Amino acid sequence: MRDMNVVVFGATGFIGSHLVARLVQEGVAVTVATRRALHAQHLVFLPRVTIVEADIHDDAALARLVAGCDAAINLVGVLHSRRGTPYGPEFKRAHVDLPRRIVDACARAGVARYLHMSALGAAVDGPSMYQRSKAAGEEAARAHPEVAATIFRPSVVFGPGDSFLNMFARLQSMLPFMPLACADADFQPVYVGDVADAFVHALRDPKTRHQVFQLGGPQIYSLAELVRLAGHYSGHVRPVFGLPAALGRLQAMLFEILPGTPMMTRDNLDSMKVDNVIDPAIQETTAVALGIKPTALEAVAPRYLSTLDRLDQFRARAGR
Repeated sequence: MRDMNVVVFGATGFIGSHLVARLVQEGVAVTVATRRALHAQHLVFLPRVTIVEADIHDDAALARLVAGCDAAINLVGVLHSRRGTPYGPEFKRAHVDLPRRIVDACARAGVARYLHMSALGAAVDGPSMYQRSKAAGEEAARAHPEVAATIFRPSVVFGPGDSFLNMFARLQSMLPFMPLACADADFQPVYVGDVADAFVHALRDPKTRHQVFQLGGPQIYSLAELVRLAGHYSGHVRPVFGLPAALGRLQAMLFEILPGTPMMTRDNLDSMKVDNVIDPAIQETTAVALGIKPTALEAVAPRYLSTLDRLDQFRARAGR
């Protein structure tokens, strides 16, 4: 893999930041495409990383970004969108139109490899707009057979900087108890380092071309169990109360009309109608098949959710 050139879309986010660092360790030259260079300032000092400001939804910009690359990696995803059929406009733009544009650009430029981030539960008939748009994105990823796509479907991803366990830890630091919709929904959380390793292994191994890999951790938890663990590890143990379906939906509707990014939407609840776990019948297409031993949540989460560790992280970012 050394001396390989890769362009990464969505590199400045939680998963992308970990993946770029992992690629650099392997000697890969990484182009980070971002709307604003300021968003990538935490990556600028990594060796062999080039930050390029670009509108990734512009075909001409995409052509310039993929030119001369050995592979393109797309991690771009959004959790919320206005409503629509079969999915809303923000989901269409990020999950369907963008991968189609990237793969088209790769085909024109002769880039033979494309790695695509999807999601566990992606299905054309899924109960949520998010799941349906992710399935359509997978079809877009396969639009050009000459561009060999590898698709990854992770469950919820945890690790330092995540927006899942950290969110529930923060909420429990402020609230006397946790009212929780879909408390019984099951998840199979996967460590961000294992996700990054899966992408690296796929780049290295030509046998992963045209394959779909489901990524999950070694254990399945209900949402209520994960929220309790977040409270426990962060030192803010709170009672967790499951909400009836109608009340949970009302709660999500209220979140949707509040200013800012909603914490929960009705579409998020729709996604949780299907358990977010790996089908045990298809173990041959999981991280284990890539030689990765899944990392237990209990081995990592206590370190970054603890109050002391978060203070240490703040001091490190401040250079203290």
